[in-house]
Amino acid sequence: MENRRQSNVLIADTRPNTSFSWEEAYNELFGFGGNAGCNMAYLAVDKHCDNNKANNAAIRWIRKDGSIKEVSYGDLRHSTSRFANLLQKLGVNPGETVACLSGRIPELYIAALGTLRYKAVFCPLFSVFGPGPIFQRLKSGEAVVLVTTTAIYNQKLSEMLSELPALKYVLLTDAESHLNHKILSLHQMMAECLPEFPVPYTDPETPALLHFTSGTTGMPKGAVHVHKAAVVHYITGKYVLDLQPDDIFWCTADPGWVTGTSYGILAPLLHGVTNVVDEQEFDALRWYSLLEREGVNVWYTSPTAIRRLMRMDFLPVHRFNLRKLRVVLSVGEPLNPEAVIWSKKALGITVLDNWWQTETGGIMISNYRDMEVKPGSMGKPVPGIEVAIAEVSDTNFRILDEPGQKGQLVIRKGWPSMFRAYLNNEARYLNSFRGNWYLSGDLAMKDEDGYFWFIGRADDIIKTSGHMVGPFEVESALMEHPAVAESAVVGIPDPMIGEKVKAFVVLKNTMAGDKQMNLAILAHCRKKLGPAIAPKEIVFVESLPRTRSGKIMRRLLKARELGQPEGDISTLE
Repeated sequence: MENRRQSNVLIADTRPNTSFSWEEAYNELFGFGGNAGCNMAYLAVDKHCDNNKANNAAIRWIRKDGSIKEVSYGDLRHSTSRFANLLQKLGVNPGETVACLSGRIPELYIAALGTLRYKAVFCPLFSVFGPGPIFQRLKSGEAVVLVTTTAIYNQKLSEMLSELPALKYVLLTDAESHLNHKILSLHQMMAECLPEFPVPYTDPETPALLHFTSGTTGMPKGAVHVHKAAVVHYITGKYVLDLQPDDIFWCTADPGWVTGTSYGILAPLLHGVTNVVDEQEFDALRWYSLLEREGVNVWYTSPTAIRRLMRMDFLPVHRFNLRKLRVVLSVGEPLNPEAVIWSKKALGITVLDNWWQTETGGIMISNYRDMEVKPGSMGKPVPGIEVAIAEVSDTNFRILDEPGQKGQLVIRKGWPSMFRAYLNNEARYLNSFRGNWYLSGDLAMKDEDGYFWFIGRADDIIKTSGHMVGPFEVESALMEHPAVAESAVVGIPDPMIGEKVKAFVVLKNTMAGDKQMNLAILAHCRKKLGPAIAPKEIVFVESLPRTRSGKIMRRLLKARELGQPEGDISTLE
């Protein structure tokens, strides 16, 4: 039986849209800011300490061996203050970028909130990235400080420092002492800094977060978010996650991706709940045991993880006590109807799918606890968010009002967590809007009851295991192999990971496309890009389909692979 503890009022379904205003939401959250204004770190940490909750558990870190380290809000205030003082000691200026490349360890969360406290820009990176993607993001983001581990530094970073002139310091989380004047021990530096750093006044539009998202026609795009985005993290934490006092919350996403920052750090701490952080990667029995042992009330995970859990040959409700589990949510790619139906039987609760993007900064459309769930649907818009379906072309933009019409999903501008820029690419940013509407690039439809349904992407982005992969990035790595002449990458549907990355490769004339070559190129890509981004399959071909202007027609490759209609091929070379 589903846990029916009273939920927060669902504005979207129980009151007219006019009853919600972002100004009221802003005042509800930022009214606590005082002299700090709307600083994310103050709102996520200090405000709870100022309201007699300093001893409450903020982060419950589960080590790989299962042991626990608990960090209170008071502890977090002192440690993030030390980190802010550290940045000041190193000569970092507010507004400069501090990056973090690590697994889910406490130092990552301290660095994130300490950076925000200092009014620098926090840029999380995925620890499984290979050297190529890491270098691109550090260089593009002009990071001046990088927080990482000794192992990652030695394996992926040590040889690239000379090519990153903006990077002044590398802080190693597990080094006992400094290696040299540039490679420093984080803990030694922290010990030398005071545990108090009053949060400076922070204007709502102060840059706060830099998240990279890959595109199909260029290098990774850096989406810039501001401190005001916290109001969306707070409101969606209230109405979508249904966070309530004394909740235990667990988001399985890595902070290297936007979900792991917005909902693995900010949303739960803005609500003052206990945030579970598991250092270990996916393990079905460990996850179920953790849900039971920690008494998790709200669980935010991915469709990939849910599909892997579905492969187990038992129903978890028969082996684990999950009665405290009140809300389960999923994000990353569309959740298939079978998974929604399975969750009710296996978990005793219906998993709630939702939709958003790196650019939106927070959840835009969701299913809710106290709303009928239509399996396979994205749900309905979050309060204060106006979503529509539009016909979009180079010369036309028209909102489609009739239910069932298919078009591009668009959002009316003005929500607080809307990205403010693509780093160093104003033209691309401006091209993301038509008048007052943001173009998501995703195709969808709205039914007669106001539910939105995902159809597909309007470009070639590949979603694999919850990650966004741009073909250009993978193709660039393939081209670095000495045997590769040309390459094209597409996403092929996969029941476990959403889409698998499949590469079509043209070899240089003297090279043989045999099994040995296939394995060699796969190994090269895994080393260069990391296993999350590297192709899962390589096919050797004589040539690639191109337009007369020279653009590779990935759409055509994918259609042929899936036996689908080839569509318009009038521009084919």
